[in-house]
Amino acid sequence: MSQDGAGVDLETSLGYLLKEASSALRVAMEEVLRPLGMSVTHYSCLELLAQRPGLSNSELARGAFVTRQSMNVLLQALERDGYVTRPAEAPIGKVLPTRLTPRGQRSLEKASAAVRSVEVRMLAGLTETEQSDAFRTLKRMIRSLRDGT
Repeated sequence: MSQDGAGVDLETSLGYLLKEASSALRVAMEEVLRPLGMSVTHYSCLELLAQRPGLSNSELARGAFVTRQSMNVLLQALERDGYVTRPAEAPIGKVLPTRLTPRGQRSLEKASAAVRSVEVRMLAGLTETEQSDAFRTLKRMIRSLRDGT
């Protein structure tokens, strides 16, 4: 607890523990993605596009937890390097739907295997029941925070 007694006890704070887990997960993911020439954001973008082809810059940014500006810089680099393709002009409105190229798909397959290995390592000490309980609990926490309840 802080010296004045008004702070949060980091030893018992679930929020702090979740942030620590998130940070450890990100570090582990970066370690396995770096040899593939990727960052977590790069991987997240490709994974989102594989699952939801045609997402806009804004949708990708929200899904990867980055700003639109950061996602735009990443998309320009991914397009330049042949991982994604976007039309020169928006088919409707201002949205430039992005799609994976075959090169992007191949790169994603390697990255997905690497990321899965991190998740397997993270869950190794938990039973299937504990894994299911953790998943359900985290989903409920997210819902509560988003719903404001």
